[in-house]
Amino acid sequence: MNINTVMLDESQTNLGGVETRQEAKICAELFRQHRDAIHGVVVLLPNFGDEKVIAEALRLAGLNVPVLVQAEEDNLDKMGLATRRDSFCGKISLCNNLRQYGIPFTLTRQHVCALIGEIFMQDLQRFSQLCRVVNAMRRVWVGAIGARPAGFNTVRYSEKMLEKMGIAVETLDLSEIFTRTNRLRYDDIRVAEKREILEANADARGIPGEKLQTMAKLFVVISEWVSDNDIDTTAIQCWTSLQENLGINVCSIMSVMSGQLMPSACEVDVMGALSMYALASCSLNPASLADWNNNFGEERDKCVLFHCGNFASASLESPTMGTADIIGTTVGKENTCGAWLDEKRRSDLLPPLNR
Repeated sequence: MNINTVMLDESQTNLGGVETRQEAKICAELFRQHRDAIHGVVVLLPNFGDEKVIAEALRLAGLNVPVLVQAEEDNLDKMGLATRRDSFCGKISLCNNLRQYGIPFTLTRQHVCALIGEIFMQDLQRFSQLCRVVNAMRRVWVGAIGARPAGFNTVRYSEKMLEKMGIAVETLDLSEIFTRTNRLRYDDIRVAEKREILEANADARGIPGEKLQTMAKLFVVISEWVSDNDIDTTAIQCWTSLQENLGINVCSIMSVMSGQLMPSACEVDVMGALSMYALASCSLNPASLADWNNNFGEERDKCVLFHCGNFASASLESPTMGTADIIGTTVGKENTCGAWLDEKRRSDLLPPLNR
């Protein structure tokens, strides 16, 4: 599963376990020495264990990372004094102590399960994903480009509340974007490189060359700002200022970034961008954000998802760059080049809502 471990061995404690307060201190010191490498702790209970010293070891280590508690199952033919485990009971006691100590923990799907078994392997896989999300979200930087649309109160958020959770927001006004974009020359090598990426990401044969060049220039500006500020995910004011000032949509650029696991959300939806980043960190695959737009005829467990562009190209059957018809009714269709056109989306993008 490609998981690196930090464990006690028999030279440090009895059988490499934690049964006394002294062993708890040794374990905590080992964890502190590897603090930066530890993203989660798995507690294994081969028997009842010692509820107090395990909780004490975690408290002394002070890692503040996710904790998974596993307890080995008993066998009915091994219930004698020398062979019974009592892990079933020990896990209850340990978890009670963890709650008293204020240490959050995760449980396996079965109260007890075999350490070497498919059930625990699945639990461990899920836990590793949880650890990736927690680790990623504690140090994430969000880039907010432009202001949210005035009528979209649904995307409002509090920077101060996010900061309390360790999430930083870096802002950039669209006027700065326009100035930097207009300063770039069309023959700049960086522009040529970005255009090549855009054309490789989708069929762009229907887009005028000058529009592709403008998109490429905008892509250079956004990419360099993201790199200079260590941005992990972005939320962009995607309409209507971009169309009115540059004559393009930013959708295709956002698609490329989402495909690179640097998700980009529309309408300065910072919370949406964070949700995409959490999903991408969990699965290590691109995440997409769409509107739950319409009912699907009489099939009440389905709906029609719609969006004009932040889907990674890998999520589509035949991604094609085109224009945005809806926005085009107000800014002119010719000013919306860069939107996505693809009706053959993979079936897994439209799952039944009750799945």
